[in-house]
Amino acid sequence: MELRELKYFLAVAREQSISKAAEAALTTQPNLSRQMQNLEKEIGQQLFIRGTKKITLTEAGQLLRKRAEEIIELYNKTEAELNAPITNISGDIYIGGGESYVMGLIAKAARSVQRDYPNVKFHLFSGDSGTVSERLDKGLIDFGIFIEPFDVSKYDYIRLPFYDTWGVLMRKDSPLVEKENISPEDLWDKPLILSRQAHGKNMISKWFRKDMEELNVVATGNLLYNMSLLVKEGVGYAVCLDKIIRTDGNSNLCFRPLYPELISHLDISWKKYQVFPKCAEIFLKRLKEIMN
Repeated sequence: MELRELKYFLAVAREQSISKAAEAALTTQPNLSRQMQNLEKEIGQQLFIRGTKKITLTEAGQLLRKRAEEIIELYNKTEAELNAPITNISGDIYIGGGESYVMGLIAKAARSVQRDYPNVKFHLFSGDSGTVSERLDKGLIDFGIFIEPFDVSKYDYIRLPFYDTWGVLMRKDSPLVEKENISPEDLWDKPLILSRQAHGKNMISKWFRKDMEELNVVATGNLLYNMSLLVKEGVGYAVCLDKIIRTDGNSNLCFRPLYPELISHLDISWKKYQVFPKCAEIFLKRLKEIMN
């Protein structure tokens, strides 16, 4: 399986047409058709459903598309690192993490690097811990920001000098708005909106003193902004981290911390025995300086 074949395959998957894919890939239709037939023969499975109007992917084709995109992305990242001039610090730094105000610390370190090395570029990926961990393991990102209770023991990591506070995002006309903090009993009979990171975690379950199956979870999500829209519409109460959604000014939302207090520390992690490009080494050094 060659890189060229994967690029051709992705062109067909994207265009859903041999003729359009051949045009996009700057090759001929017969050559592209032959390449795809060879690819199916090599894999030993059918990748395409060839309809009269468009080409769609089989289940095996969908899996190959996901892996091919990751392979091409990793190839491009490696090529950029190898081609970066040695005498002039440049390159790309890839960072993945969930939503947290602590990302402001990462932003300060990034600004410090770019001030001295303007050819260094940063690429941020947002996702839950599982998705970020998968991309870190595959080398698609250089650093991952993980929120407790995610286990970072398989990585090298630094604990960031801040923590996130868990609480409840609710409408200002909620009956719980008069409370300074929210106890488990306050939420036992309420419709709940949970982040996928929190859902199923023992830390949250222990705080509730109930199994998740006993709670009225009406929605889950991985981006708090989208979850906040559900809160605004009165769908439920979002159990989430503080300082992500603005609740001041004209917002009709408010945040109340949990009691007993529930906090999560954050770690910036990278693969053990990782050989960083120079720009990533500089970023990590600047981050440590800012932390100190």
